[in-house]
Amino acid sequence: MTHSLPQRGGTPRRTVLAAGLIAGAVASLSPALPAVAAPGSAADGRGFDAEWFSSPPRSVRPRFRWWWPDGLVAPDEVAREIDQMADAGFGGAEIAAVHHSIRDKSVLDTAHHGWGSRPWRDGVEAALRRAARRGLTIDLTLGPSWPAAVPGVAPDDEAAVKELAHGRASLTAGATFSGPVPPPVHEPRSGVTGQQFLAVQAARVDAAHSTRKETGLDLATVQDLTDQVADGLLTWTAPSDGEWVLISYWQRGSGQQPESGPHSSPAAGVVDHFSADGTTAIIEYWETQVLTPALRRLLRVAGGAFFEDSIELETDGLQWTPLLPEAFEQHTGRPLLPYLPALVLDNGNQVFTFEALLTRQIRHDFWETVSGLFNRHHVRALRDWAHSLGMRLRAQPYGLPTDAIASAAVLDIAEGESLGFKNLDDYRCLAGGRDMAGHTVLSCEAGAYNGSAYGTTWDRFLRTMGGAYAAGVNQTVLHGFSYATAPGVGWPGFAAFSPYGGAPGYGESWGPRQPTWRHVDDIAGYLGRVHRVLQAGTARADVAVFRQTGYTATGIGASWFTSSGVPLGWTHQFLSGPLLGLPGATVSGGRLAPEGPAYKALFVEGDFFHGSAPTLAEADARRLLEFATAGLPIVLLGAFDQALTPGVPADRETERLREVLTRLLALPNVRRVTDKAAVGDALAGLGVTPDARYSTASTLLNAHRSTEDADFYYLCNGKHAENVKPPVAAIDHEVTLRHTRHGSAVPYMLDPWTGKAVRVARYTEDGDGGFTLRVALQPGQTTIIALGWPGLFGDRLGRRPHVVATDADEVLFTRTGVAVRASKAGTYTTRLSQGRTVTTRISEVPDPVVPDRWRLDVEDWRPGARATETEDVRHTLTLDALLPWSLIPELADVSGIGRYRTTLILPPDWGADDGAVLDLGEVGDTCRVTLNGTRLAPVDRLRPVLDVGPWLRRGDNALEVEVATPLINRLRVARPDVFGALPRQAYGLTGPVRLMPYRQARLT
Repeated sequence: MTHSLPQRGGTPRRTVLAAGLIAGAVASLSPALPAVAAPGSAADGRGFDAEWFSSPPRSVRPRFRWWWPDGLVAPDEVAREIDQMADAGFGGAEIAAVHHSIRDKSVLDTAHHGWGSRPWRDGVEAALRRAARRGLTIDLTLGPSWPAAVPGVAPDDEAAVKELAHGRASLTAGATFSGPVPPPVHEPRSGVTGQQFLAVQAARVDAAHSTRKETGLDLATVQDLTDQVADGLLTWTAPSDGEWVLISYWQRGSGQQPESGPHSSPAAGVVDHFSADGTTAIIEYWETQVLTPALRRLLRVAGGAFFEDSIELETDGLQWTPLLPEAFEQHTGRPLLPYLPALVLDNGNQVFTFEALLTRQIRHDFWETVSGLFNRHHVRALRDWAHSLGMRLRAQPYGLPTDAIASAAVLDIAEGESLGFKNLDDYRCLAGGRDMAGHTVLSCEAGAYNGSAYGTTWDRFLRTMGGAYAAGVNQTVLHGFSYATAPGVGWPGFAAFSPYGGAPGYGESWGPRQPTWRHVDDIAGYLGRVHRVLQAGTARADVAVFRQTGYTATGIGASWFTSSGVPLGWTHQFLSGPLLGLPGATVSGGRLAPEGPAYKALFVEGDFFHGSAPTLAEADARRLLEFATAGLPIVLLGAFDQALTPGVPADRETERLREVLTRLLALPNVRRVTDKAAVGDALAGLGVTPDARYSTASTLLNAHRSTEDADFYYLCNGKHAENVKPPVAAIDHEVTLRHTRHGSAVPYMLDPWTGKAVRVARYTEDGDGGFTLRVALQPGQTTIIALGWPGLFGDRLGRRPHVVATDADEVLFTRTGVAVRASKAGTYTTRLSQGRTVTTRISEVPDPVVPDRWRLDVEDWRPGARATETEDVRHTLTLDALLPWSLIPELADVSGIGRYRTTLILPPDWGADDGAVLDLGEVGDTCRVTLNGTRLAPVDRLRPVLDVGPWLRRGDNALEVEVATPLINRLRVARPDVFGALPRQAYGLTGPVRLMPYRQARLT
């Protein structure tokens, strides 16, 4: 956005909007906003220890999107639901007025209980008061539903969202048009009563530029006929040299209202997201109609952030704001009107086109201008207002072709979504903006699946989110938690999106209405520990990928890195032009942003959004030259010796750009390649290697966080996108992880399910900060490796020798030294780090134990007398074989809680050196294990295997596995009109369940 073009008179003006955007991205926080220490910093009070990981605070725990039927809520019920979330281990909620499931909106009584009404405010105050007592924080959407809207804003108001409509008329050579200016091709939407005529043009049709959908025009023939219009009438004769078209332009409100309204009385109108008027309307409504003195006080105690959903502005024409022509000319140095034909839209489709390259450049300049207006007048202004109230601004800054990467640098908290994002690179775009601006959190609207209401399993959720965390996400906002009830709803209560058009709808309504809620604090603990690590210190990425067009939610990745680099351990993020001007965008020690993500190299390729053309703005090219001169390795893919400007070039701008790139390409730390397969070799030739390296190409994903005391590596056996085929398989291979801090270090394995941090006993070191260890993970499964000083998590092992090689099944540190484990008798050889080799004899190991009979007690959840009541019917069965409930006649349509009990019999010579792991096999959905009366640590949902050695004894051992299910099987028969078409799910413990003994011996 920062390349310079002369305006009339020769003064560069293109940088005006970009400079404002960048200044907004780095503006200091308002003094009213309390400083928050980064997790894991000294401000935590105790630094790193076992409790730091095992007991994450509320501030990093997962949150809910909390759906309310506008203001039809009771303060007592609101407080009760806060308690439910707190008791389940969650950290907060976002209050959102969403009720797509309710077709007859009149039952919501918006005149008395609408969004922003007194009952709504009472509910918000009740939520904040109880949240303050329980240590939670509450986020608030900026308006009812989405997009951002204000009650009482009418479609014709200055603050309302606008569109540019167009009309057209075709003329043959020499023909005369006489009459009213061509009206818009679409009538105004409901409620729009006026439209302002802006201009009318004539242009000659050029069939050589036409496409299947667009009419080609000759830019040189565009004529402005506006001055010839009198009283709305135009008379004009076309020249005799071809077919011509008249194009008229009309500014009007789009008439858009927030989703599934009305939510208020008067109805809310979506605001102009590109003008100060639109943002002022939001702020003034909150200041004058919503923020009571009590609410202001409570926001400073328990308020988190204001939230805005994705920017889903729906118009028949082109998104518009009255100041766009002026802003475009300030930004580019040229008027907008001659270029308008290439910009107008008809229901999202382009209508006219000039020569292809010129059209692409015009559209780039237009949306770059819109990006600047959006970030300046909407994002930055709302962020600064939020700070004045002690709040932050969290938003999903995508949905339009604007620079979401730059928006992420302005926001306090950028957010993506698991439903709308095509793959992990969509998250990496937002992560680049976050980390270059020095922010900490990248949030995700998580777990919305079409048609999965009441059938979503936590396994599916975890597999979806595992990769997102590797791509930079470190806050989870679950989609979602529905308020208990609303008029006319059926069992099990009000749900925002179910039914949806008569079908089950999107996402899930978590809460006590779900059987799996019985175990949900295990899930909350797992997510909180993942967040705790991924918000610690500073995010690190190997490579910055420069993106000329900063869109996201597109699924567009990076050449070589996405397909080839990631499977080898490389990590990358995306940057756009405005980020190159941030204060942290400096180079030191060969690293870009050394105090932040510390990129080792910058990768530049053609613009994927515009035919992969090798484009660079002149100002961006000059920044790259500065970076390379300071020592940053740079790799360019494509014909950058013949680069073009992304926007319409000024006089000699293309020549100046190529002169800069000639100097850049001549530097020894810069490589240009023409084949994407050569990118890896180019990086190797520049001495650039990833912080994580895999011994084989793998589906393993990693995220790296660096603190003063440790390097954390989050590892997930995941996939790049949800619909990738074939499915991910289990992995088991060596991984080398780099310790980036000075001083000695040892590796720890952190289990986010149990909260335990355990010293790794087997690994090798390469003498240059690299630790190589074995990683074995099932599909979707995660682990965390920390490299830090001995004793980091409270252990007292110091610098004891570790194992570098063994043929035993496993080695581990114990209080008395290193021990080996094996599941078979034999002699095992172990080599220690100081060079000594030890031989260990393991005597006979007991055979595996496979239970052959189970008692199953089931709580069968059924509709009660009211929509929010559930009855519990009991079943008791004896099973000789484990089967899914759908195949057991008594349980085929049952949802609820099942308790499986059996006895494990161990031999009389079972001793202190014996132990076992319990492999539960297949379990649907959540489970807990109790052995001999002791409830064991939470079970890894994606690998339900537990070490149960300490709780076993010779003879009889009582095992209980409690399983909780989704609700869909019962809803299929309880509400067949909505859920009856769905198939039964396979619930329950289906195994096979096996107790696998091992014998352990200390090395001597």
